[in-house]
This record gives sequence, C-alpha cells and structure tokens, in this order.
Amino acid sequence: MLESITTTRPRNVDWKRAAAILYGDWGTSKAYVIGLAFAVAGYSSPWLIGAMCLLTALVGVNYMVICRHYPNGGGVYASVRHRSEIISIVGAFLLIADYIVTAAVSALSAFLYLGVPHPEIFAAGSIAIIGALNYFGPKHTGGAAILVAIPTFIVVGLLGLLAIPHLGDAVIHTQPLHDGFLHNWNAFVAIVLALSGVEAIANSTGVMKLNPGSTLEKPNVSKTANKAIIVVMLEVCLFTALLGLAMAALPGMVVANGEVNAPGAEGVRDYMLRYMAQIFAGNLFGPIIGHIAAWTVSIVFGVLLLSAVNTSIVALSGISFLMARDQEMPPIFAKLNSFGVPNAGLFFAVLVPAGLVIAVSDMSGLADLYAVGVVGAIAVNLGATSTDWKLALKNHERALMFVTFVIMAVIEISLFIDKPNARIFAFTVLAIGLVLRGLAKESAERKAKAAQEAALEAAVLAMESGGKTSTTIIASEPANASLTKIPTATGTATAPVPVPKVYNGPILVAVRGKGRTLDFAVKEAAENGQPLYVLFVREQPVIAPGDRRRKWTEDKQARETFESLKDKGLGETIIPCYAVSDAPAHTIADLASTIGAERVLLGAPQRNTLLHVLRGNIIREVASLLPDDIYLLVCV
Repeated sequence: MLESITTTRPRNVDWKRAAAILYGDWGTSKAYVIGLAFAVAGYSSPWLIGAMCLLTALVGVNYMVICRHYPNGGGVYASVRHRSEIISIVGAFLLIADYIVTAAVSALSAFLYLGVPHPEIFAAGSIAIIGALNYFGPKHTGGAAILVAIPTFIVVGLLGLLAIPHLGDAVIHTQPLHDGFLHNWNAFVAIVLALSGVEAIANSTGVMKLNPGSTLEKPNVSKTANKAIIVVMLEVCLFTALLGLAMAALPGMVVANGEVNAPGAEGVRDYMLRYMAQIFAGNLFGPIIGHIAAWTVSIVFGVLLLSAVNTSIVALSGISFLMARDQEMPPIFAKLNSFGVPNAGLFFAVLVPAGLVIAVSDMSGLADLYAVGVVGAIAVNLGATSTDWKLALKNHERALMFVTFVIMAVIEISLFIDKPNARIFAFTVLAIGLVLRGLAKESAERKAKAAQEAALEAAVLAMESGGKTSTTIIASEPANASLTKIPTATGTATAPVPVPKVYNGPILVAVRGKGRTLDFAVKEAAENGQPLYVLFVREQPVIAPGDRRRKWTEDKQARETFESLKDKGLGETIIPCYAVSDAPAHTIADLASTIGAERVLLGAPQRNTLLHVLRGNIIREVASLLPDDIYLLVCV
C-alpha cells in the first residue's frame, strides 16, 4: 500500500510571536489615522479617535471568541465557508480588497514618513521588490515580526512619554463636536482604519501553540490568541487615544482642502507622528534632538509599514491559492513554482497594489477604498459567527457579537453611500471575483466531464476484452520492516560517512524528484538490507482541505519519481510516501520519528548563494528538529 501522508502546519507560534505578527498589521494604523482624523475634524478629532478606539476594543473582544472557535486559521473565508459558499466568497473578496489597499497604503505611508519626492513611485517600486523577493518562498514572519515590532513599540512608548507634558494644553485646545450627528458620523466612518489588521489574528490561529491538554484533533489556541489580542489591542487603543489627544496640543494647525498645514511645515497630515516627535522633543531638548527624534520615528515606522506590505502580499497570494484549491478561482492560481509559491497569485498581489498606489497616490483617497474592505470582511465574519447556532457561544458573547456586527454593517452601508470611489472599488473587486469563480467552475466541470469520458472508455475496453481487468499494486509495506530505533549520534555530513553494516532501523530519503540523492539512498538500502522510505514532499505555502485528500497519482513529478523505482523493490523493500506540506522540514522530521528511521538522507541545496539565502536552509531546519538518535546525511 502506498503511503500518503498529510501534514498540519507546525503549531510553534507562541503569544509573543502572534502578537508581533498582529502588531505588524494592526499597529501600523496609528501612523496615518491620527493625521486623517485631524483632516476631517480638526481640533475636535480627539473625540472621534476615542470613539474609534472603543470600537477597536469591542472588535478585539469579539475576535477572541472567533479565534477560540476557529483554531485552524483562514480568517473570514474559512470561518464562513461551512455556512455558505457564496457568503464566504463575498467575505474573501472583501478581504482581498483589504489586503490590496493595505499594501498600497502601507507602502505610500512609509515613503511619506521618509519624506522622499514622488512617494507613490517609491511605494510602487517597493511593492515590486518585495514581491520579487517573495518569489523565492514565503517569509518566516514570526521572528522577523518581533524584530520589527519591538523597536516600534519602544518608539511609540517614548513618543507617548514626550506627549504627556502637553496633555494639559491638548485638553484646552480640544473643541466639542459640532455640525450635527450626520456630519460627525461621516467623519467617524472616515477614520475607522484603526480596525485594519484584526483579521490577521484569525488567519494565524492555524500555527499557534495549543492550550495545555488540547490536541491536534481537537485544537484550542485561546490562551495564545487571547494574550496576543489583549496586548496589541491595549497598545493600539491606549496609544492611539493618547497620541490623538496630544495632537490637539500642537498649535496653529489648519485644514485646507483635506490637507493639514502646520506653522513652518505644510502637509503634515500623512506624517503626523514625525511632526509630533519633532515638536515635543524639540521643546524639551532643543531643535537638534527634535530632528533626530523625527527621523527616528520616520525610519522605524517606515520599516514597520514595509513589513506590513510584505504581510499583505503573502496573504494575497495565499488566499488566492486557497480559493483556487477549493475551485473558487481558476486553476492557474494553484500552480506553484519550484519554491512552492503560486506565481499567478503573487503576480496579482504585486501588480494590483502597485498599480493602485500609482493611480490614486493620495492617502485620503486610498483611505476611502481601505475602509470598505476592512469593515466588510469584519462584518461578514461577525455576522456569520454570531448567527451560527451550531457554535457553542455563550449568550452574552452572541449578543455582543451581533451588536458589533450591526454597527459594522451600518458603517459599511455608510461607506457605500457616502464614498462613491469605495463603492466602485468594492463592486469591481466582487465582480472580478465572481467572474474568476465562474471560470473556475467551468474549468472544474470540463475536468469532471473528461474524467467521466475516460472512465466510460475504460469500461468499454474492459467489456470488449471479456470483462477481464488487471490491477497493479504499486507498493506494499514489507512485512519484515523493523521500526526499532538504535542509539546513534546526530550529525550532518557532506558525503557518505562510514557506518556499521548491521542496522535495525529503516532509511528515510526526502526528495523532490529523481536524482543522485534517490539513487544513493536506493544503493545504501540494498547494500545494508534496510527498508527505504522515499518521501516526496510537495511544498505549498497554504494547505487547503482538499490537499489532505490528494493522491500521488495526481502529482506528475511524484508519479514519475515513484514509477522509476518499480524495478528496484518498490512495494517490497521501498516504501513510498507522499506529503503536501507548508513546512517540509517538520514533515520530514515527523515521519523520521514515526517510522524510527536510523538515517535521514537529504540532497544538498542549490549552490546559488542568493537563492539559498532567500529560500532558507531546510537542512538546518531538519537538523534542529530531528531527535538525537537519528543520523542526518547530506548528499552532494
């Protein structure tokens, strides 16, 4: 019997890394939302910012519940799909709209903070460069996110300390809301961008550490998710409110044609935190320190915002791949390059945001487009979850979630009514999405029809041959295969090393196709009388539910690899294994431990140094994951 194994993503993200990933998206909003708030409400903006922070906290509390009930990731697309495919498609394309504008807004904001000329050109270029780097494989963002989040958190904290002495002036300068409820509601709707990023935590539950006592079959990640959400939510809400209030202490700012001008500094709307750092630090320590503080804020937030661009690109290519695997997008979005990246999805994830930032090139205009995707995706998730009576929600959780859904739905309706560009953008994304879905369904129907015709033709041939058919057993597990481990020393070799000729455990070789590594493994197993497990790993950045049922026969490269072993003992002493994995190193190490492998054989990575660095060293990962009683040999 041919072994076909599947893998779950390794649950090795603790609450600190989850918080860093969330902060990299959620925490960026204060960089531009504070200035946008002043542009729509002037010195009354602290009231709107405070209301926005309360709504942000309310949404965060609801997402703690969502993460508890949907511990396998996927965000709104996965959590809604079991209720309705159509609603999940709407939610998914609203989320796609969110990611598109997130990439554009983050890139543009980064270069506005850095003060470069024609920031939209630099923004589009940065999106293209980050996309090119992603061609070589998805970036492991957990550790990198911490490296970016820590200095940002420190800088925000220091800026908050600098702002505290000015809070008295801020309170004096703050004006009451005016011009009626409808005017203030529209102003509030225009600044709900602080909600952006909360879906990132729902997407990340599939890699979070399990609660004590929880299992992979019945996962629960509430402890990890809750800690991450609480920490980031408190930072976002408290510091956004604090800095939004402190902004009112800045004297002489005026709003003109949607822009904010300050004494000696025009157009500060899009880099308000930099201007605040310059004024507050300059007042305390002098103009030189003020300029240093301003550039420190610019550089730190610029890096954080570019990190958010990378996160958005990865998410865009990932969700398009996932939908293609579910036959909701054309099959081309599911085709992977040699680095396990969907080329079509990546091209789409780069081209659209880069084109958008060139076409709009204004933070206010992008903000209008931004909110419709953010609010829509959150509203769909909250609405579907709160009305799902199969979920074991507590009464107060369901009621609070439904109330939050109503608020978000009203905001989304307001955006559609008052923001014509947002309405056009949302309808365009949904229309394109439905067209792509139609093409995907048509392609699936053609394949199904072709399969039925092939089956009918085979049945006719069988009848013509007298009803006789033949069955070929490709492989079977050997009865004499011993899975007993023997104590050995861990090691990594660049060439075969001498070992004793008496073995108790099998050999595991992980391959991506035919080649010298596989030939060497077959020779070693035959010479030493050991069973050989041949693991073909199909690397993918996102694992869809259908991938767990995929057979090796559907993978041309795997089929060719296994068929090349037919005359070498396949099914007797050679046991083929097939895995679809987004974490190949973990898959290899898990199988090695499961079968009690005596040795693990890997091929050396490509010698191109740049590709080696960009792709990551899988050999080093496997070496760190293998138990101490298993050799690691590297064939070059």
